[in-house]
Amino acid sequence: MATEVSENTKFTLDLKTISLIVGFSVSLATTYFSLKSDIALAMEKPEPVITQQEYQYKDEIVRQTIMLTQQDVDGIKDDVQEIKESLKVLEERLYEIN
Repeated sequence: MATEVSENTKFTLDLKTISLIVGFSVSLATTYFSLKSDIALAMEKPEPVITQQEYQYKDEIVRQTIMLTQQDVDGIKDDVQEIKESLKVLEERLYEIN
């Protein structure tokens, strides 16, 4: 059976329930405004700048990695060659399917 809600329906709240509702509302509002101010502060901060030295280090790492794949160090070149061969086989199979 469904309960009918009308003008004559009584709705009672005790003091404990009211205080819980008010406390939750205050907590929610505090969290909202705190997050809003944190976001505004984060938007004003400048972006981190990459220094020349950091760029140089990253460039060196990339170049070393490329050189390692071109040299035969620990079988890396063999691995790359195997990948290329399997890619050719896959391309041939795809061409045959189409």
